[in-house]
Amino acid sequence: QVQFVESGGGLVQPGESLRLSCTASGFAFSYYYMSWYRQAPGKERDLVAGIGTTAGGITNYAESVKGRFTISRDDGKNTLYLQMNSLTPEDTAVYYCNVWFRGSDYWGQGTQVTVST
Repeated sequence: QVQFVESGGGLVQPGESLRLSCTASGFAFSYYYMSWYRQAPGKERDLVAGIGTTAGGITNYAESVKGRFTISRDDGKNTLYLQMNSLTPEDTAVYYCNVWFRGSDYWGQGTQVTVST
């Protein structure tokens, strides 16, 4: 079955950086569009960034993170990354990796990112 193991969250100060990782199993990772979402307390889960197959080279970002966040993937390691720079308190949320596979959404367990002084 589809499974994800996420890591890399934590508590940082404004302006600092974090890199999130999401290692996938249970499907042919390299063939699928992968995404990062986030959910802040009391808010809906929103798309942060998405990446197509390595051959396609397509990435998409929410306006709020363009120029600060970079999504990437290592198909040899079945791992999705999110490099987050210049973090602000508004980036505080639980971050989830996601794949749409055989008609269903699959989610990681989430990793907490807190940006605070």
